[in-house]
Amino acid sequence: MRSEQEMVDLILNTARNDDRIRAVIMNGSRANPNAPRDIFQDYDIVYIVTNVASFKRDRHWIDQFGELMIMQLPDDMQLDPPPPDHESYAYLMQFADGNRIDLTLYPVAKLNELGKDSLSLLLLDKDGIIEPFAPASESSYLPKPPTSKEYADCCNEFWWCCPYVAKGLWREEITYAKYMLDQVVREQLMQMLTWHIGVQTRFLINPGKFGKYFKQYLEPDLWDMLLKTYADDSIENTWEALFTIGKLFRITAVRVAEHFGFDYPDAYDKNVSAHLNHVRLLPGNAKEMV
Repeated sequence: MRSEQEMVDLILNTARNDDRIRAVIMNGSRANPNAPRDIFQDYDIVYIVTNVASFKRDRHWIDQFGELMIMQLPDDMQLDPPPPDHESYAYLMQFADGNRIDLTLYPVAKLNELGKDSLSLLLLDKDGIIEPFAPASESSYLPKPPTSKEYADCCNEFWWCCPYVAKGLWREEITYAKYMLDQVVREQLMQMLTWHIGVQTRFLINPGKFGKYFKQYLEPDLWDMLLKTYADDSIENTWEALFTIGKLFRITAVRVAEHFGFDYPDAYDKNVSAHLNHVRLLPGNAKEMV
């Protein structure tokens, strides 16, 4: 596997040797002084270029980065196409040696529209066209305190969607139930946990994408509870996970409400929890009733 220095040299030398590339910016975890260092960190790179289209027409120019294991061109994909006025272009490259470069080509003519990311390092500026960046920090990634409406909406969505999980479990539609639990309901739990951690850390700590740093900041009992919300394909174990996720949401949501002076929707909680218990104890299932 090529070293970090080898990869940075490759990225910079490619830019230095191509007149179309006028500046190089590094974003992401490798620009983050607080991020743990490991071999799986991507190189999130922005090339500021004079002509994006020329890099799209001939894709062989990326051969110099190394042997590809797989590549993705998100701006060409139909599953989630970019807006019509989208002018940047990305090459996401996973190399055979384990390194990965997420490379975005951005037009120099639109430099004033380039969004600001607090985790940015200016690696090269041939023309002095980019204002110096502030020292890299996680300020763009810190959680924000909820408004009362955001808090209420999170609670409403959580308790509104829990009965969908119960319905799927009673019908023995495990894939539907797992989707509702692990995607829809869990999204609101993760938001509430983020606010809870924010309260504990005065919203000065980045808890990480998809909760990857939650273990560092959640109380041990809450962390153990969170792990128990991830069930296998068993109907019974998924029921247990549903009630555990409700308990964990309740504990943290009440604490967040107390901190900000919000009203926790206790009636929703009690009504939905009673309904979940009722559905779990219902005799038979959909197959037996046909």
